[in-house]
Amino acid sequence: MPLTIYKRGKIYHYRGTLGGGASEVATTRLRGSTGTSQKDLASQYVNDIERQFWKGHRHGQAAVLTFAAAATEYRKMGRPDRFLESVEDYWKTTLVKDINNGRVRQGAMVLYPTQSNATRNRQFIVPTMAIINHAASLDLCPLIRVKRFPEVRKEKTPATWEWIQSFMAVANPHLGALACFMFLTGTRISDALDLTWGVIDLQVGRAMVTQGKLGGEERLAHLPPALVVAIANIQSNREPDSKVFKYSTRHTARTQWDAAIKRAGIPKLTFHTCRHGFATGMMHAGVDPITVAKLGGWKDAKHVFTTYGHAMADDTLANRLIDTQTTRDTIKDAINNVKSAS
Repeated sequence: MPLTIYKRGKIYHYRGTLGGGASEVATTRLRGSTGTSQKDLASQYVNDIERQFWKGHRHGQAAVLTFAAAATEYRKMGRPDRFLESVEDYWKTTLVKDINNGRVRQGAMVLYPTQSNATRNRQFIVPTMAIINHAASLDLCPLIRVKRFPEVRKEKTPATWEWIQSFMAVANPHLGALACFMFLTGTRISDALDLTWGVIDLQVGRAMVTQGKLGGEERLAHLPPALVVAIANIQSNREPDSKVFKYSTRHTARTQWDAAIKRAGIPKLTFHTCRHGFATGMMHAGVDPITVAKLGGWKDAKHVFTTYGHAMADDTLANRLIDTQTTRDTIKDAINNVKSAS
């Protein structure tokens, strides 16, 4: 039965089937609201549905895939949805096939006219590409590549262990342990706040961290002794499903975080500088970027190197190239000979 319209209240709805019979297309039942009380507009709406249906079967799904439909598939996978709402609202039912490099860059400018290029890239270009390329992985459309806007990278100050210790000295046990946890495990603030007592083993010194930004991947994080002590000092309900840190979101922790920094008289740093400090500190300790990426939950070691690598202000570092016991003994003997000769 072809699609027909009927009135329900003041609004016209439609129902019926498409395909089947001699068309060699599977029968598809359709029903829904046209969203209008005007019969001529409702009829036009239904005609558009039928035209898109047959166009999709003649030319493939890519010919009729809308951004809204692609976004629905993306959300089904439980992927990170930060910034998605504004992107979906911008594209709405735009056909994916009509979205190209130029239109995406233009959209970023329209939605974020006064923001930085970094914001345009992170909050518009990246999620737009993620949604379309997820649909491409399902063979619903071709992949898309979008040139990002050039960013002026400012070197950010990473947290240090000295900073963390000063912070913990004036913070409450929950907040101090939170800062310590992020710094010594490289965990993002959102993932740290989701941590429950059921995934922590203080006896072994391990915690299972679920990484929301990576689609729920899990990694086992080592808890150094100082961190075990900090977490053990938290007085709270330790039921397996209870949160370790009492804050529901980063926003609820922000006020107390800034107040503790002010009391300690230390530079004002963000939550993320703790993760930043983990990566920088590990690399300065001689740990290679690949291992740092694995331990801190980064997908790309190159990203760790380019984003978190900082030059060390020590012009004697070349000494490390020859810092072996044999070299030390040889130099010691040479110095003693010089002293004896003089």
